[in-house]
Amino acid sequence: MPVSHTLKRVLMVSKLNPPAARAAQVERAELCQKIVSATAAKLIVVRASAGFGKTTAMAQSMSRMNSDGIATAWLTIDDADNDVSRFLFCLNASVSKLTENDTHAGDDVAIENQTASEAAFNIVARLSENRSAFALFIDDFEKIHEQSVLGLMREIIEHLPANGRIVIGSRHLPELGLGRLRARGQLLEIEVSELRFSVDETADFLVNRRQLELTQDDLIRIHDRSEGWVTALWLTSLALEGNTNPKSFIQRFSGENAAVADYLAHDVLEQQPEEIKTFLLRTSILRHLTPSLCSALVPGSDSEAMLRYLDTRSAFLAPIEHEQLTYRYHSLFAEFLRSVLYSQYPYEVAGLHLAASKWYENAGRFVPAIGHAIEGRAFDRAMSLLGAHAEQLLSQGRMKLLARWLGELPADQLKKNELLEMIYIWAIGFTRGPDEAFEMLSNTCLEASGNPIVKSHILAFKPLMMGMMDRYEEASELGRTEEHELSGFAPFADIVSINSRANVFSVMGNYDQARQLIDGARDAQFSHSSSFNSMYSESLEGLIDLQEGRQKQAAARFRLAVGATGPTYDFSHTSGNAWAGVLHANTVYEANNLELAARLLHVYGPLVREAGLPDHMLISDIMLSRLAFNCGDVDRAFQALTELEHMGRTRRLPRVVGTARLERSRLFLAQDRPDAAKQELDRAGNEELWRRVRKHRMPANDLQYMEMARLRWEVVAGDAEGALAPLEVEIADAQGCSLYRRVLKLKLFKAIALYRCNRPEDAIAVLADILPTCCAEGYVRLFVDEGAAAGTVIKLYHQAFREAGYQSDPVFVSYLESLIEAFGPALSSATVLPEADDMILNTLTRKETRVLQLLSEGYSNGAMAEKLFVSDSTVRTHLRNINSKLNASSRTQAVAIARRYGLV
Repeated sequence: MPVSHTLKRVLMVSKLNPPAARAAQVERAELCQKIVSATAAKLIVVRASAGFGKTTAMAQSMSRMNSDGIATAWLTIDDADNDVSRFLFCLNASVSKLTENDTHAGDDVAIENQTASEAAFNIVARLSENRSAFALFIDDFEKIHEQSVLGLMREIIEHLPANGRIVIGSRHLPELGLGRLRARGQLLEIEVSELRFSVDETADFLVNRRQLELTQDDLIRIHDRSEGWVTALWLTSLALEGNTNPKSFIQRFSGENAAVADYLAHDVLEQQPEEIKTFLLRTSILRHLTPSLCSALVPGSDSEAMLRYLDTRSAFLAPIEHEQLTYRYHSLFAEFLRSVLYSQYPYEVAGLHLAASKWYENAGRFVPAIGHAIEGRAFDRAMSLLGAHAEQLLSQGRMKLLARWLGELPADQLKKNELLEMIYIWAIGFTRGPDEAFEMLSNTCLEASGNPIVKSHILAFKPLMMGMMDRYEEASELGRTEEHELSGFAPFADIVSINSRANVFSVMGNYDQARQLIDGARDAQFSHSSSFNSMYSESLEGLIDLQEGRQKQAAARFRLAVGATGPTYDFSHTSGNAWAGVLHANTVYEANNLELAARLLHVYGPLVREAGLPDHMLISDIMLSRLAFNCGDVDRAFQALTELEHMGRTRRLPRVVGTARLERSRLFLAQDRPDAAKQELDRAGNEELWRRVRKHRMPANDLQYMEMARLRWEVVAGDAEGALAPLEVEIADAQGCSLYRRVLKLKLFKAIALYRCNRPEDAIAVLADILPTCCAEGYVRLFVDEGAAAGTVIKLYHQAFREAGYQSDPVFVSYLESLIEAFGPALSSATVLPEADDMILNTLTRKETRVLQLLSEGYSNGAMAEKLFVSDSTVRTHLRNINSKLNASSRTQAVAIARRYGLV
């Protein structure tokens, strides 16, 4: 859904400019100098509770940087920025100021057509192209709580060029990997102690700027009681202005922060004329104040004159720069005003929200219209507005928004509208899981409804949710019973029915019929567009492509699916493309773009776990485990699998539990711990579970099932020769089922087994059969994830390939070289390990032998240092000594030599 011109204008003006400077502001010269001079910091965090002058300090630092020739940009966060799409839109607009390329219409279209990850990476690329120094200021960051947005910010900070800084204002420490930045010396933290006014600054503010007649004792007392809290000082100055007994007021002045805010606000508010007090209280429910909107809540008032008056008289309002007569209340004061309104005038609250709701509806902004209707408990009105717009939001996949809104309606009120009740159940299914959604459905009378629209939704809902619960047999039976019952009354539900039946056919192995249904779903969307169903269709066909070995075509479909639920900036908490996002990350991972895969998983992983999608949870968390292991973080790799197993048990999904254990077995093999790997295989589930998995085509289990895991163990650590016959059976079965990606993996196992049986020529022949296909489709991790055993046979093939002089295909040559590079530096050296005599081996110290053991288990230098209670430099010294004694050129080669001679 495109961003409206009105919204663009509001965002550009209200979010991309710091608050206008006031004459009463005190210059924070020392604080600004600290921020401006922190050139080594990637991130500067200005952290304090409300009212300590974070925004002012940031705005002054920004002005100082501008004077020094440093490019700057500003972004103010609000709650709606928890929507990834909206956040990226706003961030892009801010970055455009840094790159001297103000956002034009074409830029907006480009951002709207990109996935979240693509947009974020383009922003980083644009910042990297900016060769001059720059700083991006982001205020009110505490309002960001969505992990997907936080994940994107962590990646942007991580890859910020050396000439750039990000300055964040927040009420609490943001989840942005501060420990890592702190350790690198790339973090500057500005705390409350530095934001507090000094005595001199307090005197400057109260005497010189507010022109109050106070003694030195008065100033010190106010400063001590306020503890330099800027907002308290401002409110104190307002209370003292015209006060006939300032000494008495100062004596009653409390130094406890919460009490100061409450006391001063009451004292200030009570001194206002009745007309101003009424205006402040009645408009306190608004996020933004304009004359027209305020007049709707305060009929008969001259709102324009009132806003101008308040702007010149107090800090109650924060003017939105470059937007005439548009303001917002300071958040602390707005909260106080609302508390007074709700406690003293509760009977007026509903009417105020109703007036705001009507104003927004007339302005064509139904989201805040519904929000105010619900806040004002005008549930009939809220249901009327939802009745007009809920199906549209459902079709867009805005499940979190619907779950929140409909969950706030009284249950008896919701039952009056069967369609809204059904839409609420849909939203719960995708946000809190199908178990809870089915329970909700059973507690309603919807299944007995005579409403054809509701009936269509139920027919679509059941098989889709059953698939999410791994109950594909029931979903299949239900689909056969009801496949001719599409009503035509509910286009969204009818298309979901087609897609969910296609999913069942795909899992059951009937790919041709699945594709026919997917095409039918696409055709239906020509007349009834649904971004959610478009995502669903492309994801389903991409999964079929993936299992049939068309890696690149699957990757293209998943990219399209991620963008199908295109950015809709009017809604927060969107997650419609998370379903496709994890699948997209999977193909990115397979191509060995590990950095991008990790970023995608940080965005989409938490969302699919929340919804409880079994295959998506498996794909996501297994990738996270492998990414951690690849980085040397063995503990985190095992932790990810333990958490996955726990989720499987909690949600009664034995396939998830069993698959997590299969992956743990693979991880033990990668550490050269065959006994532990075998034990994990024995615990990985009963035969009935794996017979069911073999019978079906579960996306996450295409390369993760018991027979394949057992063959892996035999090929790498057991009876390689005995594994050859069952491998042939598995390969034939996979070919007969068109599971060609599985065929590639099994033939890799066959090559490893042949090499272990001292049949290198046969191993090379097997690889010669599959590597051209793997080159065409870009498979990398399919090989690399099998570790040293796979790396050895790939290196063997590469040497034979070069010796035979087959260098005519530059694409294939480049693929082979990139594949070998992905295995690591050990495969770039000679295939024959250097000899080492007993005397050299005996020179290894006990500590060096322990380092070798940890190294063989995949630990990084830092992790080894923690295990051994030594410094990183000591670990590096041990590694140099080990390489020297073993005549090894790398860590991996040292481990290989140690294994050869039984040291590990």
